[in-house]
Amino acid sequence: MKSKLKILMVYSEVAPFSKTGGLGDVGGSLPKALKDMGHDVRIITPQYQSINERRYILRDVIRLQNIGVSVGAETHQIHVKSAFLPDTKVQVYFIDYKPFFFRKGMYTDPKTGADYPDNAQRFALFSKGVLETLNRLHWQPDIIHCNDWQTGLIPYYLKTLYLGNPFFSQTSTLFTVHNFAFQGWFDAKNAAAIGFDTKNRSADSGLDANGGVNFLRLGIQSSDLLNTVSEKHAAEAQSSAEFGFGLEKLLRSRKKQFFGIANGIDTHVWNPETDKLIPHPYNFQRIPEKEGNKRALFERFGLPFKAGVPVIAMVTRMTGQKGMDLVRDAFGPIMALNGVFLLLGQGEEAYETFFKKAVKKYPGRVGVHLGFDESLAHLLIAGADIFLMPSRFEPCGLTQIYSLKYGTVPVVAPVGGLLDTVEPVKPRSERGTGFVLAAIDAKSLVAALKQAVKAFGDPRTWQRIQKNGMRKDFSWEASAKRYVQLYHKCLLLIKT
Repeated sequence: MKSKLKILMVYSEVAPFSKTGGLGDVGGSLPKALKDMGHDVRIITPQYQSINERRYILRDVIRLQNIGVSVGAETHQIHVKSAFLPDTKVQVYFIDYKPFFFRKGMYTDPKTGADYPDNAQRFALFSKGVLETLNRLHWQPDIIHCNDWQTGLIPYYLKTLYLGNPFFSQTSTLFTVHNFAFQGWFDAKNAAAIGFDTKNRSADSGLDANGGVNFLRLGIQSSDLLNTVSEKHAAEAQSSAEFGFGLEKLLRSRKKQFFGIANGIDTHVWNPETDKLIPHPYNFQRIPEKEGNKRALFERFGLPFKAGVPVIAMVTRMTGQKGMDLVRDAFGPIMALNGVFLLLGQGEEAYETFFKKAVKKYPGRVGVHLGFDESLAHLLIAGADIFLMPSRFEPCGLTQIYSLKYGTVPVVAPVGGLLDTVEPVKPRSERGTGFVLAAIDAKSLVAALKQAVKAFGDPRTWQRIQKNGMRKDFSWEASAKRYVQLYHKCLLLIKT
């Protein structure tokens, strides 16, 4: 068994270069943990227009210029640039193809909110580009670790177009699904455009009954092993369409190759003691100093400071998945708890409109910032008292882990990674790190918030709950070790 592995991590987004959500955070932190363990870790990701070349010192790689990549009937010339994850020796390669990736949005058009109509071509090019880059680089990884639908064609191509290619004969694949709801499904026209024979509807054609192609399904079918980002969600995704989104039967068929590994967090970025984005650093031994961030938070939202009043915060995409309909339906009773509600997020227009009106309806008690702001996200998590996350499904979730680390007590739905990371507070118990809804409905949401607000009113109880959460170890070290175990399982499959 190899003690040190060559691992290629493939992500469609990698923080701090690019990020729309938790995937970017994972892309910027798991590779660091693996590198710290002594493995040779490299990353490949698209070079989007938003990536600041000067700030991150992207450099051309001479031997990685003008690489021909065929997508359907067309051949495109890609270029590859290189940089390092900040403050690490993890090398990052950026696939530069301006017609596909130099756009205002990464996956969707900001003007319309709709997916780009050529996403199939964009990420087919990216997937083939990854393999052609490795070939040109003459660096043969033991493992290609793919993530989400944007990389789902890589395992498929290795089992089809690149089958028998000696360069990849000792390379295995792990496919991590961060969200089963986003599958990269494209119709027959798009399937034909990226080179699929839409006249062939056989079981091994890669197409569905309508001639369309599902990138996520192909990744699940073709990878040597696969996982999702919590043990609870791995079980959920196999159980029903509610969590598997039509892939549950396929997942059950691969249950012996399907695992759950909870995400960690980058404790260099998310640490209240060293966080440069909050004005008042603190730790679990200096929890009262958290109050300074609460004052700064009121000031940032332009609200009058209210001492002793619980602040309920959300940092979220404003969608049904995140339980925004529950918050909307329960908003009157939530405000009757006499707290302050602060929201950072963006999403569906109906929710944005509702919360804009809530600011006017509850002056001085509701603050809303539409959009995303990294520094405000840190301040919200540091300055709030209660963090609300009533997701209808949540493969892992990271913001509830951030809130635990910052002593901001989470109130979460009983699903997926939320159950794996938040230990329910129980009456007359010294244990517990947060409050869990009894069911996913507005009534249960209000009941859980009432419990949290009641506990907030008892400083001794509240501080115990805060410390319980802050003492938990959510660093990537334990999760990275489990990933290495999966990598070795992948390599054993090649030998057998």
